[in-house]
Amino acid sequence: MKLRLLVALIAALIIPAFAADVAKTKVLLITGGHGFDREPFLNVFRENPQIKLTHAEHAKGTANAYDREDLYDYDAVVLYDMPKSISEPQKKRFLGLLEKGIGLVVMHHALVSYQQWSDYERIIGGRYPEEDGKGGVVTDKVGYEHDVKFMVKIVAKDHPVTKGLSDFEIHDEIYWGYRTGRDIKALITTDHPKSGKPLAWERAEGKSRIVYIQLGHGPEAFANENFRKLVAQSIQYVARSK
Repeated sequence: MKLRLLVALIAALIIPAFAADVAKTKVLLITGGHGFDREPFLNVFRENPQIKLTHAEHAKGTANAYDREDLYDYDAVVLYDMPKSISEPQKKRFLGLLEKGIGLVVMHHALVSYQQWSDYERIIGGRYPEEDGKGGVVTDKVGYEHDVKFMVKIVAKDHPVTKGLSDFEIHDEIYWGYRTGRDIKALITTDHPKSGKPLAWERAEGKSRIVYIQLGHGPEAFANENFRKLVAQSIQYVARSK
């Protein structure tokens, strides 16, 4: 009798926890190729109770996170990376995400990745162009500026990614001179005269939904509750396409 009670108690504790974990969205976050404030950024995901996070980092000078055996075991992949090169087998692995309907959230400097791979630009809906893929030069035509305070304007007010969000202020990095594809749907923008526009968009490729978010540089931006909500809702939106 005591054994039965003990088993029942253990089951009562373990089963709900297991069920809750299964219900969470499985997210693979990929970084590498660009420095960032590690702990404040990772906390954006660690403190999201809706997701089960796995963090992978490309080895220096590679895109080898795509070589993972479990790459296709996730509901969504978040790219906060900036590799300059990717091998043909790795391209095939990346494209496999779209064939399987795994959602992509592409963030901030990942707009700069793979300057010589035109398919990547089409897939994510845009590109921050670097001269010969070398980058680092700020000009009137193409550039970036840190520590800017600006207003984010909601464009797609009824979209799942922006649901419950109103226009908000953020302290972040701006880019200008980036280009976007003709088939993107703008989600947010800004009235800052120097910043590129829009600041986030979505599109579809293969069986997958894709969201790009230009925001996301530094602890102040990472702590912004509106930014966190935007990221969280983007993950849920792309993950539901699987």
